[in-house]
Amino acid sequence: MVFSSIVFLLYFLPLVFLVYYAFSFSRRLQNIWLLAASLIFYAWGEPIYVLIMLASIFMNWIFGLLLLRFPKEERVRKLILFSSCVFNLGLLGVFKYLGFIVETVNGIMERAFLPYPGISLPIGISFFTFQALSYVIDVYEEKTEAQRNLLDIALYISFFPQLIAGPIVRYSTIAEQIRNRRSDWDGIAGGICRFAEGLCKKVLIANNLAVVADTVFNLTKGGDSTIPVPVLLAWLGAVCYMFQLYYDFSAYSDMAIGLGRMFGFQFQENFRYPFVSRSVREFMTRWHISLATWFSQYVYKPLGGGSTEKMDKMIRNLFIVWLLTGLWHGAAWTYVWWGLYFFLLIVLEIVFRLDRVEGHEALRHVYVIVASIFAMVIFRCESGEQMSLFFSDLFGLGGNRFYSPYVPMLLKEYGLPLLGAVLLAFPIRDYILEKTEDLPGHEILFRGGAALYVLSLSAFLFFSLLVLAKGGYNPFIYFNF
Repeated sequence: MVFSSIVFLLYFLPLVFLVYYAFSFSRRLQNIWLLAASLIFYAWGEPIYVLIMLASIFMNWIFGLLLLRFPKEERVRKLILFSSCVFNLGLLGVFKYLGFIVETVNGIMERAFLPYPGISLPIGISFFTFQALSYVIDVYEEKTEAQRNLLDIALYISFFPQLIAGPIVRYSTIAEQIRNRRSDWDGIAGGICRFAEGLCKKVLIANNLAVVADTVFNLTKGGDSTIPVPVLLAWLGAVCYMFQLYYDFSAYSDMAIGLGRMFGFQFQENFRYPFVSRSVREFMTRWHISLATWFSQYVYKPLGGGSTEKMDKMIRNLFIVWLLTGLWHGAAWTYVWWGLYFFLLIVLEIVFRLDRVEGHEALRHVYVIVASIFAMVIFRCESGEQMSLFFSDLFGLGGNRFYSPYVPMLLKEYGLPLLGAVLLAFPIRDYILEKTEDLPGHEILFRGGAALYVLSLSAFLFFSLLVLAKGGYNPFIYFNF
C-alpha cells in the first residue's frame, strides 16, 4: 500500500485515525491498534513477506533481552551483538544481494556457473533492518535500555508511516513517545498539513517529472531501441530526474513525518534544502539525513572517523562508508559507482580544503547542482552501457545533435511542475517569514499568509486527489530499497 493511493487516503487512513482516537482512554489499546494497522499496511501488497518482518521483530527483541540478561559478561555480549549483525545483514544478503552476487559470478565465469535464486525483494527491508539493527547496537553500547515489551519493539520497527521508506528512526528517540506521547489539535492539524504538502509534491511534481525523465532515459536503455539523444533533451531528462528523485523521496518523508504527528509522534527531519549547499559534503548532510546519520554513528565512527592529521585512515573510512551507502541503495554496480562518485568528490573537497575557500558563492552552488545532476544520472542508469551512452549524449560526444523540438514540447506540457520543483527546492517561505517578522502589522501579514497557505494547500490537495482518482503514473522510487 502506498500513501499516494485512493485506498490509503480514503479508506485505510481515516479508519486507522478514527479508531486510534476512539481508544484515547488506553495507550496500550492505541499501540495495539497501530501495530495491527501497520502489519495490514505492509501485508497489503506482499502478505508472505510480513513473516520476514515479524521474524526480524522477534529476533531483535530476543537479542535485546539477551544483552539485558548478561550486563557484565563482555565476551557474551559481543557474541550476541555479532549474532544480531549476522542475522540482520544476512536477511539483506539473501533477499537483496544474493541475485546480484550470482549474476556477478556468472558474468565473471561467462556461463551459468550458479543458478539464479529468483528471490523477490521485500519492500522496505533495508529501512526496517537498519532500524532494528540500530536498536540492538544501542542496547549493547548502553545508549538505550533493552525493551522487555515485545509490543513496543514491534511497533517501533513496523510503524507504518516510516516503515517503507524512512526516515530511519533510532529507538532512543522514540521509546518514550511509544509509552507517553501527547496528541493535541495543533499537532494533528500540523501533521495533516505536512502530509498534504508531501502528497501534493509527490503527485503534482514528482509524478509529472517522472514522465519526462523516464521518456528520455528509456531512449538510452540499450539494445535495438537505443537512439542518440540530443544534448538539450538529455540535460532536460537529467534535471527532471534529479528533481523527481528529490520530490519523490522528500515527499514520502513529509508524509511520514505528518502521519507521525497525527498520532502524536515526532520524527526527525530527513531533508533540509540540499540544493542550497555550497559543497557536496554539505549536500549529503542535508539529503537523506537519517541514513547519513546511521552510517556516521554505526560505521564511520566505529572505524575511527577521521581527521586531516590521519588522512589515510579518513580516506579508507570514507571509502568503506560510501561503498556501503551505494550498496544499501541497490544491488547493482551503478549504485556502487554512485557511492564511489560521492566518495571521490568528498575526498577532493577535503584535500583541496573547499570548506575554507571564501567567496565564489554562486560558482559553488552551481558546482553542487551540476555534481548532483551527474550523480543522479549514475543513480538512474540501469547499466554501465546506459551510463556511458547518457553521459556521451549530455556532452554531445555520441554524434547527437544539440537541439531537439521535443524540448519545447515537453516544457510546454511539464514546465509548470518543473518551475514548482525549482522554487520549492529553496527556503523561499522561510526567507519571506524572516524578512517580514519585524515589519509593522506583522501579525496581520502572518494571519493573511496563513489563510493563503491553507486555501492554496486545500486547492492543491483537491487537485491531487482528482489526479489520483483518474489513475496514472504513480511510482515511489525508494520502495525499491
